[in-house]
Amino acid sequence: MTPNPIADRAAKSGVFALIATCTIWGLSSIYYKQLAHVPPIEVLAHRTLWSLVFFLVILLLQRRLGTLREGLRGRRQIATIGFAALMISANWFGFIWAVGAGHATEASLGYYIFPLVAVLLGRLVFGESLAPLQWAAVALAALAVAGLTWGLGVAPWISFMLSITFGLYGLVKKSLNLGPVVSVAAEVLLLAPVAIAVLWLAHSGRISGGGAFGGNLHDTVMLMLSGPLTGVPLMLFSFAARRVRMSTVGVVQYINPTLQFLVATLLFAEVFTLWHAMAFPVIWLALALYSYANISRERASKAALRAATSGISST
Repeated sequence: MTPNPIADRAAKSGVFALIATCTIWGLSSIYYKQLAHVPPIEVLAHRTLWSLVFFLVILLLQRRLGTLREGLRGRRQIATIGFAALMISANWFGFIWAVGAGHATEASLGYYIFPLVAVLLGRLVFGESLAPLQWAAVALAALAVAGLTWGLGVAPWISFMLSITFGLYGLVKKSLNLGPVVSVAAEVLLLAPVAIAVLWLAHSGRISGGGAFGGNLHDTVMLMLSGPLTGVPLMLFSFAARRVRMSTVGVVQYINPTLQFLVATLLFAEVFTLWHAMAFPVIWLALALYSYANISRERASKAALRAATSGISST
């Protein structure tokens, strides 16, 4: 096959963008830890509103504000976007709360098991077939979570919540024929009235410890920058997804929970028990099997496509 320098450069730039995306996501816990003294619901409200401002500015610069209006036409479309908004809002809140409350390790576990939750949702909702190695990966993940639950005496509810809400978010996004910037802008636009109500309650003293915005320069700037912190990696991810193979996306995305895990254990010095030490390697093995199965499937499908193409061209 003749090398394509343009395609190679696009792929390399896509990989760099993907690594940057996952690095930002993986280190974002350090950012939100600086806001641990602010009520999580208030941080979520600011993240929602400043994300909306960020995306509106981007769409305005791209002269695509009209696409946002088109995306919110029709009850079914609005209902779908509304459900996606609820799922991503719950996911954001769970992550912000977990980091502030000293449960960043459980948060990283949630994002580790998310791909396996997505596999199960694809099987249950769309009837997607699973390779034997994928079933083995799901079984290993279930074994790890069961062992962790038994050892700690309580289920890792934070991990479940984060993986399931993000899985359902991804599931419903498959039915939306909107670009990532437009769809997330529409989601935070629907959430904006609730966010404004939360901030009004916080600044009126009805939320304990609330009203951080404007109290000091540090908190004010940090809350405002939560918008770009949300928007920039999303745009980088969109750029990368169009230029690299899905198997590459699947493997590189584990940078995110790995960095979260390292930050939680090394920087935040969270408790890492023997049960965690047994469960995490099993999860990592499950993800290795899952990634290998995905790469093998992609290679097999490409080989079949090449064989079919060569067969047609030879006739």
